[in-house]
Amino acid sequence: MRLRNRIPPPIVTLAFILLSFWLTSYLPKLVFNYQGLLSVLMILIGLTIMVIAVKTFKKNETTLNPLNPREASYLVTNGIFSYTRNPMYLGMIIILLGVTIYNGVYIGIIILPCFVLYLTEFQIKPEEEAMEELFSADYTDYLKRVRRWL
Repeated sequence: MRLRNRIPPPIVTLAFILLSFWLTSYLPKLVFNYQGLLSVLMILIGLTIMVIAVKTFKKNETTLNPLNPREASYLVTNGIFSYTRNPMYLGMIIILLGVTIYNGVYIGIIILPCFVLYLTEFQIKPEEEAMEELFSADYTDYLKRVRRWL
């Protein structure tokens, strides 16, 4: 079975969030002052980044469907996309970071990089291939100007 570009990223994010909560039952916790506040702040930042990205997609009248990037009608390079090529995924990572902080799970040091690796291999790389096919030179220029994350 080919996993590339098959599972919606929000579902993958939810799976990693549930894993973080499940691990809190079995692993030692890290507890520190303002942990709850910091976690809520991170989650809100992640959600805000995602909302801004969605609005930018809609403003440019192109698809939000991460499972079929070849449906894109426009290469979005403005707004938040001028700072990061993947603001939706960056937002998801920041949300997962917030949940991990909230749960105080030491294993978060492993969970977050695994999530980033999954997104990169199974979501971002297929999207980049599709964008290269659709927008060729414009996309190549965009790759040179804007980093994948920040």
